Amino acid sequence: MMILGLSTGAFTALHVAISLLAIVSGLAAAAGLVRDRRPGPWTAIFLATTIATSATGFFFHSKAIGPPHIVGVLSLVILGLAVWALYGRRLVGAWRPVYVVSAILALYLNVFVGVVQAFQKIGPLHALAPAGSEPPFLAAQLLTLVAFVVLGAYALRRFRNVSPG
Repeated sequence: MMILGLSTGAFTALHVAISLLAIVSGLAAAAGLVRDRRPGPWTAIFLATTIATSATGFFFHSKAIGPPHIVGVLSLVILGLAVWALYGRRLVGAWRPVYVVSAILALYLNVFVGVVQAFQKIGPLHALAPAGSEPPFLAAQLLTLVAFVVLGAYALRRFRNVSPG
């Protein structure tokens, strides 16, 4: 099968590479928020690659709408809000916290999917939670959620530099 002119394997590799770049650049952008740095290149890369990974996820063959589609739509809506808050509203007034929350939430959703994929595709993790509902999987997702709630609260408190770079 082909997806956008690529074999399914090649398209999957591209999607994974975009996803990993989105996570790495998102962590760099989040670090900038915590350090009260103006949003710059890492933020632009994060937003673009996270939009790309959410959008490309819809090209995988599926017989029905399921959780990946719902997460993808939710992610794109949240990313639209982040982009509008940053570039459209320039982080003025209430748009600063809207941006921080939506950017951290978009990054969390990308990492959330990464954890799901890790437990599905990496042998030792899959052996710990073959159904994706066992305690090791739930613990990993709970720790991920807690880490992002803490990161989001910290970024919200620390980020005051409201002029996009």
